[in-house]
Amino acid sequence: MKNLNDIFRNIDITTKALNASWKRNEIIANNIANANTPNFKRSDVVFNEILKDYLKKDNIKLKTTHEKHIQPGIDKIEDLNYRIVNSENYQTRRDGNNVDIDVEMAELAKNHIVYNTLANQVNNNIQKIKMVLREGGR
Repeated sequence: MKNLNDIFRNIDITTKALNASWKRNEIIANNIANANTPNFKRSDVVFNEILKDYLKKDNIKLKTTHEKHIQPGIDKIEDLNYRIVNSENYQTRRDGNNVDIDVEMAELAKNHIVYNTLANQVNNNIQKIKMVLREGGR
């Protein structure tokens, strides 16, 4: 079985992903609600790239030797957060609105699956902790 610290770390990372997925759901709902608002620009949540950078940095230990060196990235799990970005690089209609309702609905369905998968993963890790606590007392 995994080290208990690894399980807690996985729960922390998965919780951050759950927060990003929840925010993505809110952002997509806002995009859909404003699908007919002139000049509205859709937004999205960026988290996967940030998570990949965090995990890559976690595997490769970087050291700076001068205070002006570029910092290697996110050091602590607490600093691992999503970013909200606006998509202004394309326009789908003459009124300046760039929301494609079909794309948003597909993204909403995909995000729903991701959220449920992450929630199940957190639940499974909590069940592992409960098992360790039960078995450790015997």
